[in-house]
Amino acid sequence: MIDQYNREITYLRISITELCNLRCRYCMPADGVCKKRHEEMLTEDELVRAVETAAMLGITKVRITGGEPLVKKNAVSICRRIAAVPGIREVCLTTNGTLLPPLAVPLREAGVRRVNISLDTLDERKYADITRGGSLKDAWSGIEAALAAGFDRVKLNTVLIGGFNDDEIVPLAELTKKYPLDVRFIELMPMCDSREFDESAFIPYTRVLEALPEAVPAAADGGVARLYRLPGAQGNVGLISPVSDHFCAGCNRIRLTADGKLKPCLHSCEEYSLKGLDDAGMKARLEQAIWNKPLWHGELDASHRSRAGRNMNQIGG
Repeated sequence: MIDQYNREITYLRISITELCNLRCRYCMPADGVCKKRHEEMLTEDELVRAVETAAMLGITKVRITGGEPLVKKNAVSICRRIAAVPGIREVCLTTNGTLLPPLAVPLREAGVRRVNISLDTLDERKYADITRGGSLKDAWSGIEAALAAGFDRVKLNTVLIGGFNDDEIVPLAELTKKYPLDVRFIELMPMCDSREFDESAFIPYTRVLEALPEAVPAAADGGVARLYRLPGAQGNVGLISPVSDHFCAGCNRIRLTADGKLKPCLHSCEEYSLKGLDDAGMKARLEQAIWNKPLWHGELDASHRSRAGRNMNQIGG
C-alpha cells in the first residue's frame, strides 16, 4: 500500500510483549512496567490475523520485537505462524540474546531468517550498568547460539552513547573481522525513557567514521543503515542516524504494539487500535494508519524529545 506521500509500506514491526528480563536505561524504567491484564493484549490469533490482513495490503517483512520477545512463552509459535502467512517473505527477530541459546534452532526452524541482538558494550561492568543487572556472558551465549543456528544474517545493535561506549567503537566494529556478523551503531534517541542522559550522550553517527578511518562504503542492503566495511572483515559496519540525519522520506515501516495499537511513526503519539476488530475492521484501520503516516517525525534531539507517548519497551525496539 502507498501512503499519502507516495511511500510504499512493506515492513511491519510487531511487539509481542512489553515485558523484559533486563532494564536497559534508554528503554524502560528501573522498576519495569506495570503488567497489563491479559484481555488488554493481543492474543496470538489476533496477531496472526493482523499479519494476514497486513500482507493483503502489501506487507512482506515482519520483525518480532518486545520488550524482550523471548520472555513470551509462545514466541516460537507466533513466529512459525507468521512465517506461514501468504505474502510474508521474511520474518526477523530483535532480542537482547540472553534467552536465545535454547531457542535459536527452534526459531530458525520456525522460519525466522534474521536475528538482531543488542550489545552496547564489551565490558562486563558497563553491560551490567546499562542493563541494570544483565550478564554480558549470557548475551555472548546468545550471539554464539545465533551464529551456530544458521540464520541468514546476525546483526549486533549498539546504541551509540557519548561518555559510555564511544570509546569502544573500534573493538565493537572489529567484531566484524572475527565473526560473520554485522555491527550496527544506532544514534541514541531522546525517548521519554532516556531522560537520565544529558546532551553529551547524544552523539552523531559520524563519530563512528572518525574512529574508523579505514572503513570503506559497502553496497546497500535495502535497509536504513549506511554500510561500511573494514579491511578483512566478514560483515559490515552499519550506521543508523534517526536523530542527526533522519531517513523519514524513505521510511517503509509501521509498528504494532503488544496491546494492539498501530503506530504509523515511532515518534508520533498517533495510534490506531486493532484490538477487538473483525477482519474488515482491521483492514480499514490498517489502511487508515498507513495513509496517515507522517511525512517526518519532527525535530528530534536532546532539546526536542520524542512525542511517541510511550517508553521504548512499550512500542517495540
